[in-house]
Amino acid sequence: MEKLLIAGAIAAVVVILLAPLCIPILHRLKFGQSIREEGPKSHQKKSGTPTMGGIFLIAGIVAATLLQAEWNVEIFLALFILFGHFILGFIDDYLKVVRKHNQGLLARYKLLGQIIIVIVTTFVASALLTDFNPTIWLPLVNVTIDAGSLYLPFMLFVVVGASNAVNLTDGLDGLASGCMAIAASCYAVICLLTGHADLAIFCAATVGACIGFLKFNFHPAKVFMGDTGSLALGGAFAAVGILSRTEVLLAVVGFVFVCEALSVIIQVISFKSTGKRIFRMSPLHHHFELGGWSEVKVVFVFWTVGLIAGVLGLSML
Repeated sequence: MEKLLIAGAIAAVVVILLAPLCIPILHRLKFGQSIREEGPKSHQKKSGTPTMGGIFLIAGIVAATLLQAEWNVEIFLALFILFGHFILGFIDDYLKVVRKHNQGLLARYKLLGQIIIVIVTTFVASALLTDFNPTIWLPLVNVTIDAGSLYLPFMLFVVVGASNAVNLTDGLDGLASGCMAIAASCYAVICLLTGHADLAIFCAATVGACIGFLKFNFHPAKVFMGDTGSLALGGAFAAVGILSRTEVLLAVVGFVFVCEALSVIIQVISFKSTGKRIFRMSPLHHHFELGGWSEVKVVFVFWTVGLIAGVLGLSML
């Protein structure tokens, strides 16, 4: 427990120290966020706020993890998945913010990168981790099923789903970082209870970094994490689920992320098939904003739902 607290503190301090140094640099480089015109009108005033703050957010996680956790296969795989998504997010942000390519990194190239990450992770984990096998544990019924050759596609689904869900949640000041701090706190406990102490330290570092980042990202935000941060955090979330062999629990603990992603999927399917929208706007947080909720209220309600979901996930273990 002491190492977890120290890891969280180190990560928070690294972020808090780096942010005042990095934010002015991001300003000078004109790495400002472009706000889409079809989004809520209240968000237009955020245009130009520095983005790519995920650079110092992820630095905090990596530094704290390397300083406090044992350097073993599990930790290096977790950092590999985190850093792989960090690179994908950085390229995406660079293309959109610096090169002014509206689409950023094309979806097929992002997916290719994630396929490579999953294949490397599976190969290394299968070869070097004794408890890693193609099985999926189902909570509540406490049944483990052998997925066989389907486990690789399942892993890809988990990684792509988690990274994109967290990415979609990053639409309001403090929303994604707060929800991730809550989810990672729950997963620190899950990792401890399942015998993955070093992964718990990785989770604690994620919590600390997100809390440190909230100092600059809570409304009104001085910096956004960008895809650089949100994709990496989503990758980290998937990593702890996969490496602790509790992949299905990710959907419970990360219920807010799941709802955000589903709202986009439902909206697209409905509009393309019927021409009608189910939500005022997707992702889901915009639906409540356009319903009259303040940005801060949406964030606090979503955090509360995330906390309830985390407790429910823990009860299923």
